[in-house]
Amino acid sequence: MRITPVRTVVAAFVLLASAACTGEREGQDAEQSAGTSESTSAPTTPSPSASAAPSPTPPVPTAASPVSLPALMAKEYDGRALRLRRVLARTDAYVRHAVTYRSGDLRISGILNIPRGGGPFPVAILAHGYIDPAIYTTGRGMAREQDYLAREGFAVLHVDYRNHASSDDDPDAERDLRLGYTEDVINAVHAVRRSGDPRLDGERVGLVGRSMGGGVVQNVLVTQPGLVDAGVVFASVSSSTVDNYRRWIENDRPEVARAIVRAHGSPEDNPELWAQASPRTYVDRATEPLLMLHGTVDDTCPPRWARRTAAAFEEAGKDVRLVWYEGEGHTFGPQWPASMRETVRFLRRQW
Repeated sequence: MRITPVRTVVAAFVLLASAACTGEREGQDAEQSAGTSESTSAPTTPSPSASAAPSPTPPVPTAASPVSLPALMAKEYDGRALRLRRVLARTDAYVRHAVTYRSGDLRISGILNIPRGGGPFPVAILAHGYIDPAIYTTGRGMAREQDYLAREGFAVLHVDYRNHASSDDDPDAERDLRLGYTEDVINAVHAVRRSGDPRLDGERVGLVGRSMGGGVVQNVLVTQPGLVDAGVVFASVSSSTVDNYRRWIENDRPEVARAIVRAHGSPEDNPELWAQASPRTYVDRATEPLLMLHGTVDDTCPPRWARRTAAAFEEAGKDVRLVWYEGEGHTFGPQWPASMRETVRFLRRQW
């Protein structure tokens, strides 16, 4: 594991105190202006695991429940029917489309930024953080990342998830620990590859997730090794589902907590299920490199979570790099441009 501190050359930054890692106000946070202040990164030493010969992927474990990562590992995916709907915007660098695709029996909505030119363009699939589905609008939550990556030559597919925007409803999504969101991102990759659109290079695909979406990216990497080329997570939730449940569900959303416990048992009553819902349990299955970007004063998704996740991947011999942004909170302010440059460099190195 490579842990890289980042030194800010400005003293102040904007931290939105209302940020929530999987909290109700993250959409507003993610749309905050990033600013233009620069930062520099300390030299890094390649992780020993980065150049090691890949080990065989462990067999799929027996699923204790249909609501588990082993169940997602065993599932057959048929993401398809990627359709460009109306044009939402035209910029000097790209065209923004409303899109839909199929995720199992559900139709999922999203946005797709396609750079101007013939392509084919590498694809970045974005997994956004928590925003109350009642107020969520299509493509919301990672607007600045969508724009930046498209201007860097990536076709950018931002997934709305089930129950969001124009996506079909899944009434059990909350009760079932939101693992359906992981299915929707997996199916997005398949939909891109089956689209037949010559501008989309389905052989060069990276995942970028922030906050709750960081957990979705971790889930994809451990359940579907080899599906994509790499994953990037900003200010990610914990790789332990129990941590996330304790922090945001158990006390803050008691009605959801009761539904979860009735369906699956509490972490104390059914520890096997909760372990099987946590990507940390299965880091030995990941085969693609992971870049983690985290602020040192993130009081929403605590830095200790990032350390534990990175340590778990490292102990399993995986290619993981954790970059710290000194003084940054959950939403990233002055150093956001530097974090995006790091993201683009990382993704391009995979190709």
